[in-house]
Amino acid sequence: MAIHDPTSERLFVDIALAQGARVELGEDQANYLVNVLRSKIGAGVLVFNGRDGEWRARLAETKKRSAVLDVLEQTRPQIDGPDIDYLFAPLKHARLDYMVQKAVEMGVAKLMPVQTRRTVPDRVNFDRMRANAIEAAEQCGILRVPEIGELRPLVKVLDGWDAKRTLIFCDEDNGATSPLSTLTGVRPGPLAVLIGPEGGFSVEERENLRSKPYVVALSLGPRIMRADTAAVAALALINATLGDWGADWGAD
Repeated sequence: MAIHDPTSERLFVDIALAQGARVELGEDQANYLVNVLRSKIGAGVLVFNGRDGEWRARLAETKKRSAVLDVLEQTRPQIDGPDIDYLFAPLKHARLDYMVQKAVEMGVAKLMPVQTRRTVPDRVNFDRMRANAIEAAEQCGILRVPEIGELRPLVKVLDGWDAKRTLIFCDEDNGATSPLSTLTGVRPGPLAVLIGPEGGFSVEERENLRSKPYVVALSLGPRIMRADTAAVAALALINATLGDWGADWGAD
């Protein structure tokens, strides 16, 4: 899902997009476009909403606290990418921001925070998570913004799990088993990847995960990684073997 026009600014807008549509931007986006970027009437911008693809628009009107765009033509049809959910134990502040941004860049379909035995933060700022997800999608040419689930205990998430979706959990105690060998044995279909907290999974959580027929334990090598680093490593491996790296998602 490469950016076709890297010279143009991209904005996420939560409104239906079609040729001839008018989009009224809120105060923050209007300020960014008009005052930060110094865009003038007639300036071009790319817009997307996660449903209708990407469209070229032009700045048609500026107001005191808003601006209006005219939608001109579609530049890319909607391309969603791989069906990979990302489950993670929340981190604090900047590191959680980084993790969310990188997961979005890697093309995940859903962000699902889970509470584990050793999770330190007991709540997450969903507005901040969504803002980070949107910013990553805008900057990296991604056409969808992942759904963000509510924070739930891991045990309850597993109790209600759809067994048709393989859950790959990154197990720091899985020895030196080759991650590529593990992933090549995973059945095709919907996937999820689970990254634990900084302190790792508890013995009970690990045993519970390993008891599930839909769970695959994945080693990330001999070194212990921080949770945000592990997220990038795991998603890169999964995309390379089971995801959309090398696949043509725009093909009929």
